[in-house]
Amino acid sequence: MVLRGLSRLTWLKQVILFFAGGFFLYFATEETYLALKEKKDNLSEMLLSSAKIDCLKTIRGDAEEPKDAYLQHFKRRKSKTPLSEDYFLNITKDCKTYRTIRKFISFSMSKEEQEFPIAYSMLIHEKIEMFERLLRSIYAPQNIYCVHVDEKSSEPYKEAVRSIISCFNNVFVASKLERVVYASWSRVQADLNCMEDLLKSNVQWKYFLNTCGTDFPLKTNAEIVKTLKLLNGKNNLESMQAPPNDSRWLFHHEVQTAVFRTNKRKTLPPISIPMFSGSAYIVVTREFVKYICENEEIQKFLRWGEDTYHPDQHIWATINRIPEVPGSIPYSPKYDVSNLHSIARLVKYVFEEGDVFKGASYPPCTGTHQNFICIYGFGDLLWLLRKHHLFAHKFDPAVDDMVIQCIEEHLRHKTLYKTEM
Repeated sequence: MVLRGLSRLTWLKQVILFFAGGFFLYFATEETYLALKEKKDNLSEMLLSSAKIDCLKTIRGDAEEPKDAYLQHFKRRKSKTPLSEDYFLNITKDCKTYRTIRKFISFSMSKEEQEFPIAYSMLIHEKIEMFERLLRSIYAPQNIYCVHVDEKSSEPYKEAVRSIISCFNNVFVASKLERVVYASWSRVQADLNCMEDLLKSNVQWKYFLNTCGTDFPLKTNAEIVKTLKLLNGKNNLESMQAPPNDSRWLFHHEVQTAVFRTNKRKTLPPISIPMFSGSAYIVVTREFVKYICENEEIQKFLRWGEDTYHPDQHIWATINRIPEVPGSIPYSPKYDVSNLHSIARLVKYVFEEGDVFKGASYPPCTGTHQNFICIYGFGDLLWLLRKHHLFAHKFDPAVDDMVIQCIEEHLRHKTLYKTEM
């Protein structure tokens, strides 16, 4: 009855109740409530920021709200300053207060979630606030998180990451860090490093999901768990038939500050099936991870792929079609899975945008583009939330913070009240 009553309050009263009594009920300790009161200035600032946009109206389809939100966005865009490394170094000196003020969930929200822990790798290199918001949005105490910090990241950034991680016993930095070069093997190796570390942990996680610093979830932890259970031991990732003579793996590539193709032809891949194309993002079982880390034939294939171009876009897609690999699918073309049909990641590519009534894969990006990929804007919000994917790529608060803010509010509301906004 109380929760149904809450839904009849005005939006502002809901927010106030959430930060005061709602938080008290949620964490169920007087100490937490007092800590929140002591940090009222911080909370007021957060409340003021949230009140600028009515995410509820937008998600419910109010046609005028996006226009109003954009006007407010442009007015405050120049003055908005992202949280810095120094901010996190200071606030994490008191981990208990930090976890409370930054609204991290402190206990399992259901028995089903408690009994189905998930392992994450998080590959990051910049934008400390975005990393922290991603971690907070997917954090659950029963899960485990391996954070791979790019070796070439700044020292203040690395220090701030370590400071944040020190406040959690289920989050750790990968034991081996790579200097990641775009489109090189280092991207795959970073995930492999985390896989090996996660297998050594005491947490008996069920599935492995990999993320990067520009990803953001579209589902709550409870929804992710339900989706993974429905896979029933199968993996899920993009995997499509690839051209037979693809230069990405036909030629040897050299890695410097970028990846360069040479004229030296490679040997054929040491596998008995064709090559497949996909993406870096995967949803795979614990058994899959264990198998690829231990099986000698898979290890040969991995070593063969080290000098290919964008190996993250064919290594996982191909391994998941090998019959003996746990959770794999047959390599018949009838089993091909596009990025729009997988659950791993929702991505808008510029060359597939356009008028969906004329055959385009999706409507135009309302943010901007980087490497031919859409960095989402506020106008993409409803499209994102209506998709079945677990995560979307990519987001940048410097491009549009509102879309991230509204997804955060949406997921938090569903987590706490088990209902849509």
